[in-house]
Amino acid sequence: MPQNILNSYRLTEDLVEIKPFGTGLINHTWVITTRDKKFILQRINHNIFKQPADIAANIRMIGDYLSLHYPDYLFVTAEQTLLKEDIVFDAPRGYFRLFPFVQGSHTIDVVSTPLQAYEAAKQFGRFTKLLSGFPAEQLRITLPDFHNLPLRYRQFETAISSGNKERIKEATATIFFLQQHRGIVTISESIPTNPAFKKRVTHHDTKISNVLFNEHDKGLCVIDLDTVMPGYFISDVGDMLRTYLSPVSEEETDFAKIQIREDYFKAIAEGYLTEMNDELSPEEKAHFVYAGKFMIYMQALRFLTDYLNDDVYYGSKYEGHNFMRAKNQVVLLEQLMEQEEKLSKLINV
Repeated sequence: MPQNILNSYRLTEDLVEIKPFGTGLINHTWVITTRDKKFILQRINHNIFKQPADIAANIRMIGDYLSLHYPDYLFVTAEQTLLKEDIVFDAPRGYFRLFPFVQGSHTIDVVSTPLQAYEAAKQFGRFTKLLSGFPAEQLRITLPDFHNLPLRYRQFETAISSGNKERIKEATATIFFLQQHRGIVTISESIPTNPAFKKRVTHHDTKISNVLFNEHDKGLCVIDLDTVMPGYFISDVGDMLRTYLSPVSEEETDFAKIQIREDYFKAIAEGYLTEMNDELSPEEKAHFVYAGKFMIYMQALRFLTDYLNDDVYYGSKYEGHNFMRAKNQVVLLEQLMEQEEKLSKLINV
């Protein structure tokens, strides 16, 4: 660990213990233990987040707003350096930031009970609700086009016409399925001009590991705010449905294990709507299940596009890895669509 990073926060290497922390795939994270305190140190992945200062600015703006209007809300904001900066740059290692460690808290990598799903959904809903009065347009775009489904579809079409010919032939059935369901894209294209859909402060990365829990598995707050940007509720709800509903992830190759767990859907809906019921319009609520279709379909497109382009984005741990991921998501999407009518009846519209 560069000493100048520690010095920026009045920490000296001989008085701290530094260990890798967590299982995040984007940023590198360490826990720093001093005689009387703990901190979380992160190196921002500059290859993905091109403007780390924008992330810091967003977190600072949101933190100031919540501190003023909701001082009792637990919001984990960055420690400032001796120079009153939220991030530190060290060449060639990159950008670093320091957060206080929330005592008595823990994260969960894989959701294993409906209660965990409920608590996480409630925390993401609460985050957006508390910031309903914040001018979302002031937030900086940290990942341009992150959830731009029409763009992802155009990239998919380009891969079909110019990608690996052998892989295109092999993936014919999956390509055809995704083309058949282009209506999911059409709906997303209509949302920005639909007055019933409001652009809000949206987390955009609502996996379970981005929630802090206490020792009783009650949600405390949301964390990892790098992707917080203006957006639509379908991004947050969709990501929860995509990652909480099935007992297995997109890495599972035994597709018989993929399923839609109705009790987890009910938990997500109840948790999120406990906070957001009065914020969402009836039309938004009517698109609750669509949110899952939106995110699952987009992830299937992205995996298959990468496979057709010879695995240039996600990489591949074995031959056909991204193709298997894409097919996994197609199965999940099929199952969600099969249960769409039943699940929609569980939403209080």
